[in-house]
Amino acid sequence: MNDTTFRPFETILDEGTALRHLRAATDGAEDGELFLERRSSEALVFDDGRLKTASYDAGEGFGLRAVNGDVSGYAHSSDISEASIKRAVETARLAIGAGGGSLAAGPMPTNRKLYTDADPIGGVSFPVKIDTLREIDAFARDLDSRVVQVSATLAASHQEVVILRPDGTRVTDIRPMTRVNVSVIVEQDGRRESGGAGGGGRIGLDGLLDPADWQDKAREALRVALVNLDAVPAPAGPMEVVLGPGWPGILLHEAVGHGLEGDFNRKGSSKFSGMIGQQVASRGVTVIDDGTIPDRRGSITVDDEGTPSGKNTLIEDGILVGYMQDRQNARLMGVNPTGNGRRESYAHAPMPRMTNTYMEGGDANPQDLVASLKDGIYAVGFGGGQVDITNGKFVFSCTEAYRVENGKIGAAVKGATLIGDGATAMTQIRGLGNDMALDPGMGNCGKAGQWVPVGVGQPTVLMDGLTVGGSAA
Repeated sequence: MNDTTFRPFETILDEGTALRHLRAATDGAEDGELFLERRSSEALVFDDGRLKTASYDAGEGFGLRAVNGDVSGYAHSSDISEASIKRAVETARLAIGAGGGSLAAGPMPTNRKLYTDADPIGGVSFPVKIDTLREIDAFARDLDSRVVQVSATLAASHQEVVILRPDGTRVTDIRPMTRVNVSVIVEQDGRRESGGAGGGGRIGLDGLLDPADWQDKAREALRVALVNLDAVPAPAGPMEVVLGPGWPGILLHEAVGHGLEGDFNRKGSSKFSGMIGQQVASRGVTVIDDGTIPDRRGSITVDDEGTPSGKNTLIEDGILVGYMQDRQNARLMGVNPTGNGRRESYAHAPMPRMTNTYMEGGDANPQDLVASLKDGIYAVGFGGGQVDITNGKFVFSCTEAYRVENGKIGAAVKGATLIGDGATAMTQIRGLGNDMALDPGMGNCGKAGQWVPVGVGQPTVLMDGLTVGGSAA
């Protein structure tokens, strides 16, 4: 663990020399940067009554990029030294050749701070973390005699980035991340079912280690497990569906959000390509990507190109009004960057990615939306899913869902999947609750082999025409 701030130009590199090499890499290019990073992470897993995993990882490195038109040269190394940077310059130049471009203006600066600078790993002692996980295990087992297994996970990371741009601007950001998860397995009459709950954000560990916080997570994990213990096989066929608030926004994220990222639309591979100004969702539907919400898992003070994050409206009252952009795709599309240029680490080039993506609430009473179902599904929890970006078709599995008949919530159903396509589903929204909520802070998003933390959210949503996949005869 490091107890000093990452200052590569004070301790490792001469800033003037690094800038000279960066300018050599971007000579005749339109954009580029030197991205330096130091990251540490810790994960502890307490499973089946014992500490099963305790891992700690630390590393640092740089990535150097030169961009001209739609061509990008990128090289990276875990060795932060002048010699490695010189080799990276040679590699980047191979991609852009003689260049021929004019360097674009850099991002506007910001003094905004969205989260603490404190290192969450070193903020709490190791024995306290272990004791807390042991307490979570004991507490969850004492909640119900049917609990046969408990798994509690504590994870924290501390990322420090320094971005040097060809104009000499230096941008820094220190990004904490913490999360606590609890899962339980219950057994009754030979049947076993599981449930889980968790969350966190760009916050310290103190709040997550407060018994009031993790006890709520343990109770929620048990509640979901017991619901599934009594679940019956899910029906199958086209149905009306009500999605619950908060975490079910993961369906919006996957089925619609990726299709609104700039690179897919510039290349024409998204279902939403060329549709700015057109109606793509039901009236009343507004979708926003907002990286500026304090302490949220998907928030970033600046993106990984140095652009301040933004609150970007993507769909307004059903009309497509914008895409999420990094600098390269924004320039090629003739629009402004939106602060969505993100990368997993120094070993990856940035690309347009979501931050906290959510649907704004409406004015309907959530209970009235459920009561309006004649024969449908009320889905409040989701697990994994798959999406085809080119056509928006998705398949999502429900971790908690209920059959609704004649407006009455009935039995929980097991094995339900929701099948549809994002573009069509957005036009089949018939009601929005007044209960918009963000998820508890547990989302990760994958794209082109890169993973970044994200947030999702939505109100209770009533939709027509989804296909429910189930196992009921």
